[in-house]
Amino acid sequence: MAAAKRLTAEQIVAKLREAERLQGQGATIPQVCKKLGCSEQTFYRWRTKYGALKEDEAIRLKQLEQENARLKRIVAEQALDISMLRDLSKGNF
Repeated sequence: MAAAKRLTAEQIVAKLREAERLQGQGATIPQVCKKLGCSEQTFYRWRTKYGALKEDEAIRLKQLEQENARLKRIVAEQALDISMLRDLSKGNF
């Protein structure tokens, strides 16, 4: 099994722009996917997530997703700390 290719958001947006160009020239979705080197399922997933974005917006989206994940980890750690402190204050240790 081949390792999955991880493309950046900018690369995906560029591939979607290429797909639009190919479709404008009359290519079908399966032909476009073959040219891009991806499955139809991947193409549709990309189009759903990144279809309306420009490259700079895609970069910003990725940064926001990373920041959101970091903040979620911090909140989870704080909730665990609060829970432990409550247990200690009740003497349930």
